[in-house]
Amino acid sequence: MSLSMSRKEREGFLAALHVGVLSLAEPGRGPLTAPIWYLYEPGGEVVIVTGRDSRKGRLLAAKPRASLCVQSEAPPYKYVSVEGPVRSVGPADRERDVRPLAHRYLGSELGDRYVEATAGGEESVVVRIRPERWLTVDYAKEWQLP
Repeated sequence: MSLSMSRKEREGFLAALHVGVLSLAEPGRGPLTAPIWYLYEPGGEVVIVTGRDSRKGRLLAAKPRASLCVQSEAPPYKYVSVEGPVRSVGPADRERDVRPLAHRYLGSELGDRYVEATAGGEESVVVRIRPERWLTVDYAKEWQLP
């Protein structure tokens, strides 16, 4: 029995609320791996916002390939890992890019407080990654659970 997810299952899982783990190759070191908030709509690109001058921001500016993994935290475990090219890196807009992410992860009230508390800080960039390769596992299939 295959534990892989169908296209609809994997895209739905990636679109759901999870903290992602982003991995980027870093010359002369092991890959940079860090948790990150993200947005994804089925059939689209993974969208993240990060500090322009952070390690992530500097590595992403070179438009490398990136990997993102998301998982369930409770059994039966599931995960989706995507890998693909960084399609674009550009200035982030607070209302268009930052606030929707903050609302997604913190809710409206705390999200707005987060946006206000971080206003005027480090410049952010919005990054788009096109998923090309997918790796999925859904252990519920092994136990025939919903």
